[in-house]
Amino acid sequence: MTNPTTPPTPPTPTTRAHSFNAAAAQYAKNRPSYPPALFDAIEDLADHPLTGARVADIGAGTGIATALLRARGAEVIAIEPGDGMTAQFRRALPDIPIVRGNGNALPLADHSVDFLTYAQAWHWTDPAHSVPEALRVLRPGGALALWWNTSALDIPWITEQSERIRTHFGIDRVVEQNGSGLRSALADPTGRLDFAHRTVRWSRRVPVDTHLANLGSHSAFLVHDEASANAFLTEERNHLRTVFPDGIVEETYVVELVVALTS
Repeated sequence: MTNPTTPPTPPTPTTRAHSFNAAAAQYAKNRPSYPPALFDAIEDLADHPLTGARVADIGAGTGIATALLRARGAEVIAIEPGDGMTAQFRRALPDIPIVRGNGNALPLADHSVDFLTYAQAWHWTDPAHSVPEALRVLRPGGALALWWNTSALDIPWITEQSERIRTHFGIDRVVEQNGSGLRSALADPTGRLDFAHRTVRWSRRVPVDTHLANLGSHSAFLVHDEASANAFLTEERNHLRTVFPDGIVEETYVVELVVALTS
């Protein structure tokens, strides 16, 4: 019999990465998108327009970023490892090709794309493999663009919520709390890539239920005990009703973008 005082084994990164497949519809419906200024910044740092470019969107998930890249005029192919996310992607974007795979072993030919993009996905890769794979498939002068929607921790209610999440789930919100230099080092610990960094601040106004469903679609919630996660969300609703009595939450994000060019 298991000792009831023994703490549960922390979920592995693989378990967390695959947790999204069971919540793909929730993810697609409630996760935030990305502002047009992000794609302006990508083009500026890459010194190359997305219009007409061959782009591979890796870890495409439900296609939030993929759809925006196509709307920008790019010729996009999506790469996604998960069954649930792929099925959701195909329902939403049936005319965009999606191939099963991941950043550690890209199902792409050498020097075949102008951009490799990772929206909220690079941290699920092993840079020892994903960096050389990026260099293999990018054309000379191509760009590797990585970005994350991070919470604006200079806003008190967001900071307080982040602390409640960290305490409840015992997690370290690395992506949201590290600085740009550390972020670039995490992206490529070998230092083979020279990243330029840009931030884009934006916000959206959503009902409390959408905000809570967005929170619940994160891996920390998906791999946690369901009763405990639901209890947290119920209590969080009470906090939010105090801050936003009209029931509309203003979520503020800072998109952290790093771009590296190939020679």
